[in-house]
Amino acid sequence: MKYLLFFLLTLNVYSFDAVLDIEKDVETKASIAVMEDTATAGSSSKHSELFSVLLNDLQISGHFTVDTQLKRGNFDDPLVPVALHDREYLLKYRYGASGTKLSVKLIRVSDSFMVFQNNYAINEIARYPFLAHNAIVELNKVLGFEDISWMKRNILFAKYTSSRKSEIWIADYTLNFASVILRGGLNLFPKWANPNQSAFYYTSYNGAIPTLYKVDMNSGSRNKVIASEGMLVASDVSSDGSRVLLTMAPNGQTDIYEFDVNSKSTKRLTTFSGIDVNGKYIGDESQIAFVSNRIGRANIYMKGIGSRSVVRVARYGNNNSSCDASGQNLLYSVKEGSSSNIYLGSVSNSYVRPLTSNGQNSLPRFSTDGKVILYIKKTGRGNTIGYMNLATKQSALFPMKSGKIQSIDW
Repeated sequence: MKYLLFFLLTLNVYSFDAVLDIEKDVETKASIAVMEDTATAGSSSKHSELFSVLLNDLQISGHFTVDTQLKRGNFDDPLVPVALHDREYLLKYRYGASGTKLSVKLIRVSDSFMVFQNNYAINEIARYPFLAHNAIVELNKVLGFEDISWMKRNILFAKYTSSRKSEIWIADYTLNFASVILRGGLNLFPKWANPNQSAFYYTSYNGAIPTLYKVDMNSGSRNKVIASEGMLVASDVSSDGSRVLLTMAPNGQTDIYEFDVNSKSTKRLTTFSGIDVNGKYIGDESQIAFVSNRIGRANIYMKGIGSRSVVRVARYGNNNSSCDASGQNLLYSVKEGSSSNIYLGSVSNSYVRPLTSNGQNSLPRFSTDGKVILYIKKTGRGNTIGYMNLATKQSALFPMKSGKIQSIDW
């Protein structure tokens, strides 16, 4: 496959329910086999890739025990082969030669009842993984499992290409679809501007001073938001898209600012004489978490917007960075000797749990529902995008073909 070398593994992680009461019993998983329509098999160059994406979606959802061997048969045959009678469900699919259409049927094996059937279409073959994502998200919903709509979201990342050169890419979560949307110069820190991913922010370092731009995904139009000397990063956006947390250093000192999208005004939220960066909204968005070197090394702190009180919230490690927040839950990376590992914690209690145990792991990001984690694992000169499903303890790694990720959003 062009962008994907994928494998699934079982993550040895314990007791997430101490902070996230969403752990799933393996015994509740449904067994399922996947069957490709014989009549259309191999009619597109993406057939083998599509099967892999369907398989991966089913597995990383954590809701299915999946038969990993591809089966072939008649899409319209109502009978289930005898060899599959020990499964609970059979997912049949027909993938057309155009590569832009997918038909699926979910059959209950015990009585050959068709649980659901639907057709999916995309406007360009490059985005074929979303055919699989859309189908599995709907199948999962029909069967009454916890929502996995995070699979349908685009990821946005910047990667270095050479000295003072970078590109901003859009991709599906597996990297089977990945496309450059901005190149030319040094453009970093892409951040989705709203929940529906119709626009994004990024910082351009191509002019006299760093400049934050907002790009409309539909029209491609680009508008200047703000410029500032030194560092300038959009690190988080409020749930309604009306406020943006910025790291700025207009006077040489990095602090957290809040930008009001409607009034175009900025409000300074931190005033420390050292380094305050990477602000993230917490809970009802009246508080923020951020990275600061207030004890001489980077660590994670919290403060109320408008309050002077600052509290350290990372319960483990003395050299912590790359934080993210979802509700009261906190993610951060911890430098541990030659390794850097991801930890899950809470801003409201002392809970802490390691999610990785070796290597260079950074830039953790919660999914929109807070139940799946994306992170970057450095592998040699390249990067791997990793996922951890906190609800089911499933994980997956997707190595990039080339390039080093500078920042990522989901």
